[in-house]
Amino acid sequence: MLDFLKKWRHAVLVGVLAGALVTAPFTPERWGDRLAWSLPILAGGCSVVTGTWPELLVRFAAMEAVVQGAKSGLGEQDINARPRGGYRGFPSAHSAHAAFGASALAQDCVAGFPLIRAGLVVAAAFTGASRVDAGAHNAWQVLAGWIIGFGFERLFRRRRRAGRTE
Repeated sequence: MLDFLKKWRHAVLVGVLAGALVTAPFTPERWGDRLAWSLPILAGGCSVVTGTWPELLVRFAAMEAVVQGAKSGLGEQDINARPRGGYRGFPSAHSAHAAFGASALAQDCVAGFPLIRAGLVVAAAFTGASRVDAGAHNAWQVLAGWIIGFGFERLFRRRRRAGRTE
């Protein structure tokens, strides 16, 4: 099975993302919801194939702890207020998840395929934009989520080339 996934990972990746979008209600918010979880789940699947899943899981868990800790710790501060009301808006977890997943996939799963990599960047950007459009976050909360997601995926990665597949 792993040999099949290694050979067809690009088609599987595009097919799963397309399937996630096609089966979601036709609204930007719901598409953003699907992408926010599909991207890191696919990155996890790719990391299983490449053998780097323990490291990816630790980085994702650390990122999630920072995101949720900030949301809880900021309480009712203005920066934590959501545009449509309520708190726990800073940073955008959807944006952090999407940026983390897109970065991991682009680096480890489709490094030799610039068109697919560009599509992953667009998917992460769309996820954040959908949060602003829905009134769940403002642009600064989304930007913070992207920075945290990308940062935890890239900055805390072990510096090695083993496991990278092109």
